[in-house]
Amino acid sequence: MALATHSHVTSAAPTGVIGYRGGPIMAASGDLRIRVRGEQTHGAQPWSGVDPIVASAQIINGLQTVVSRQTNIMPAPAVVSIGTIEGGARHNIIPDSVEMTGTIRTFGDEVQQQVNADITRTAEQMARASGAEAKVSIVDNYATTVNDTSLTGQMLPTLKQAAQGQVFPSPLVTASEDFSFYAQQVPGLFFFLGVTPAEKVGRAAPNHSPEFMVDDAALLIEIKALSALVTDYQAQAVE
Repeated sequence: MALATHSHVTSAAPTGVIGYRGGPIMAASGDLRIRVRGEQTHGAQPWSGVDPIVASAQIINGLQTVVSRQTNIMPAPAVVSIGTIEGGARHNIIPDSVEMTGTIRTFGDEVQQQVNADITRTAEQMARASGAEAKVSIVDNYATTVNDTSLTGQMLPTLKQAAQGQVFPSPLVTASEDFSFYAQQVPGLFFFLGVTPAEKVGRAAPNHSPEFMVDDAALLIEIKALSALVTDYQAQAVE
């Protein structure tokens, strides 16, 4: 029987420590793009047009309620974040359109589709209330990364041996992974590997930061863990 296994380094844990979790471990992600169209006019006469900048500001504020008021976050967290907003070319001209982009993070397909629908409805109706029009585009990139619970329990002794007993139950992580698609095809086991010297944990730059640093000593643990997972799993399958 096949399995899929993979790991990801993290600055949030000490060097060589492994974080594991059965079931959902990393979020699904979606790319969000909203184009708000108004009507260009002079900034001194805003009543002569439709201001897409003001409409966009209201949409951004409204999107905060998608998670805080419209989504049941008791089972798992959800995140809606706007990362860019562009519109206008001159300080005294109200532009005809604004475009914003962001990211959506959820756990589970049902929640993902609900949040997508809530975002679309909120943006479109808030724009309409201002006399503007919003066009929402959402591309679901990655599914929720889900570890097979039986496989996780079965291989936990292997992880403990590779990390010399230094393992911990990982919390849900709202980052996303394309490993999620492998785990949809065969039982999957994804884990985290700490790469920060113990004295720097809590102060180290996070993943993807330009200041992110890796303690290379952790990589030997990763090689041991991945190799042992494959060989031990095969050995247990033969037995």
